[in-house]
Amino acid sequence: MSSSSSTSMNRYWIPSWGIHKKVITQELPYYLGPQATVRLYTYEGEDGYLITTLGNCLSDEQIDDLCRKSVDYWDRKEAARSQQDPERGLKRPAHQPVPISGTSGTPRKKRPLER
Repeated sequence: MSSSSSTSMNRYWIPSWGIHKKVITQELPYYLGPQATVRLYTYEGEDGYLITTLGNCLSDEQIDDLCRKSVDYWDRKEAARSQQDPERGLKRPAHQPVPISGTSGTPRKKRPLER
């Protein structure tokens, strides 16, 4: 009889909203053990993390903790950035949509063809 059934890995997806990749990567072994892995993964069109572990997935409390630690991480990163260059603002406001293709909402004026 194979022992693979007793060591089969479970895979779980959680949304990435509010959780920084560095934070979840660093904290996951503390919560789920050293065998647990995490990677970016899109599920039904939504970005998130695919967690592979021997046991259960993260509890609600652990996910809340990851969110709090992510906010702390972003705050520390922003504080360090603002100390380096206090006059420099954000490249763009947080969560402001950045047009990639299509129309931007403001019609462009067509230039007449030059002949």
